[in-house]
Amino acid sequence: MAPPKFMGLSGRPLSMTVSAVATTGFLLFGYDQGVMSGIISAPAFADMFPETRNNPTMQGLVTAIYEIGCLMGAMLILWSGDLLGRRRGMIMGSVIMIIGAVIQVTCFKAECSKTSNRGLLICIEGGIIAFGTLIAYWLDYGASFGPPDLQWRFPIAFQIVFGLVVGICMIFLPESPRWLLLHERYEDAERVISGLRGHEIDSRETRLERDVILDSIRASGFGGRKTTPFRALITNGKTQHFRRMMLGASSQLMQQVGGCNAVIYYFPILFEETIVRGDHNLALLMGGVNMIVYSIFATVSWFIIERVGRRKLFLYGTIGQGLSMVIAFSCLISGDSNHAKGAAVGLFTYIASFGATWLPLPWLYPAEINPIKTRAKANAVSTCTNWLFNFLIVMVTPIMISDIGWGTYLFFAVVNACFLPVIWWFYPETAKRSLEEIDIIFAKGHVEGKSYVKAAEELPLLSDEQVEQEALKYGLIETAARGAMHAHGHADATVEKGLSEKESVESSRAEVAKEGSAGSGSGDGSNSNENAAGGQ
Repeated sequence: MAPPKFMGLSGRPLSMTVSAVATTGFLLFGYDQGVMSGIISAPAFADMFPETRNNPTMQGLVTAIYEIGCLMGAMLILWSGDLLGRRRGMIMGSVIMIIGAVIQVTCFKAECSKTSNRGLLICIEGGIIAFGTLIAYWLDYGASFGPPDLQWRFPIAFQIVFGLVVGICMIFLPESPRWLLLHERYEDAERVISGLRGHEIDSRETRLERDVILDSIRASGFGGRKTTPFRALITNGKTQHFRRMMLGASSQLMQQVGGCNAVIYYFPILFEETIVRGDHNLALLMGGVNMIVYSIFATVSWFIIERVGRRKLFLYGTIGQGLSMVIAFSCLISGDSNHAKGAAVGLFTYIASFGATWLPLPWLYPAEINPIKTRAKANAVSTCTNWLFNFLIVMVTPIMISDIGWGTYLFFAVVNACFLPVIWWFYPETAKRSLEEIDIIFAKGHVEGKSYVKAAEELPLLSDEQVEQEALKYGLIETAARGAMHAHGHADATVEKGLSEKESVESSRAEVAKEGSAGSGSGDGSNSNENAAGGQ
C-alpha cells in the first residue's frame, strides 16, 4: 500500500511542507519583534500618541505590552496543550494572532522530524525569526517616507498575512504522531508516520518507529492519561522532569537577559541617542543594515548545529555577545563622538554572534531536552519564561539608555559572563540524539550518580534496538510501565490490545508488556506505581 498523502504530498515533500508552514509562525514572531523598532521613535507615531514622545517609560510600556499578550498565549498552552494537540494549537494561535502558533511549532517540528535533521529544521525556524525582523525593519523604513498614518498603521496590519498562512495550511496538514499515539489513535499515528517518512503503512520501518515512540510514552509514565498533571513537572528520579524543564526555561531566560531584544527592539533608539545623536533617518537605515547582518549570521547555525553541537554553540555565542557589549561600552565611556562609532561595531558583532547561536538554541533545546510526558507543558513554561523576561528587558531598556547610557552595555556584558559556568556545568549535549536517547541520558546520570553532562559524553549514539535495551537497563520501561498499568489498568489494556491487532510487535517488547501486566497485579505493583507517579 502506498504511503498516505496530506495536501497531495508524502515523504520528504510532506516533511518540508510541515517545516515551511511551521516556520511561518516564527516569521510572524520575528516580524513582531522588529516592527515597533522603527515605529516607536517615528515622529508620526509620537504625533498620534504624544504620551510616548521623549518618555522612555511609556515607550517601554507600549513596546513591551505585546509580550504580555504572548505570555497569556503561552499560559493557555500550558493548561491545554496536551488536549488540543500541536496542530489545533497552531490553528488556534494563528486565529487569535498572538503566540500560540510559535509555542507549538517547536513541539510539532521536533515530533515530526527525524533525529538527523531535527536540529537543522528548528534552527531554520530561528533563522526565519531573523528574516521576519528584517522584513519589519525595512518595511518600517519604507513606510517612513509615506503619509503619517501609513508610517505606523500599515506595518502593524501587515502581520495578519503570516497568521492566515499558518491557520489555513494547518487545516490540511497532519497531527504529530507522538501526540496521536499518546491519545491511543494508533491507525492515525501510523498513517502520519508512513506519510512523513514515505514508507508503506504496514512496513517494518513504520511499525518500528511507532513501537519506539510507544516505548518512550510508557517510559514517561503516561499510562493512558491524555494530559499531564502539573505535579509531573516537579518530579525528578530517573526521568528528571523538573531538572529538564528548568534547563529549557533557563535557556530562554538567558537569551532574554543577555540583551538580544535590547538591541533588536531598540536598535534605532540606541543608535540615535548614543551614536549618531538625533539623526532619525540614519538610525533607521543603520537598523535595516544591522538586520541584514542578523539574517545572514542566523543561517550559520543551519550548517554547524549538528557538527558543533548545542553546548559549544551556547558557549561560543555567550563569549561573542559578552565581548561585543564590552566593545560598545568601552567606546562610549569617553563621550567622544569619534569613539562612539566603535560602539556601532560592538552592536553589529553582537547581533552577528546572537544570530549564529543564541537565536535558535533556546527554541531547539527545550523541545529536545523535555520528555514526551511533559513536553507540551514544559515547552509552555519555557515560552512563558521567554515572554516574561522579554517584557522585563523591553520595558526597562529605554529607561536604562536614558538614565545610565553606556552602563546599559556594561550590564549586559556582565550578565553574559555569568552564563558561562551555568552552561559548562549543567547543559548536557543533545546533538545527534533521538528524543528517546535523551531520556536515557538522564536515567543514566541519576542511576549512576554522575553529572548529566558527563552521562551524555559517555553514552554512545544508539540504534532503536539499543535504545530499548538501555531503557530496560536503567529501569525506564519496566518501572514506568508497571506503575502506569497498575494505576490505569483498563487504559493500558487498550494499548496492548491495539498493538496486538497490529500483529508485528517484536517478541522482546511483548515480553516487557507481559511482565508489566503481571507486575501490576502483584504486591510490588503499588511501589512501581509510586515510582511512575512520583518520578522517583
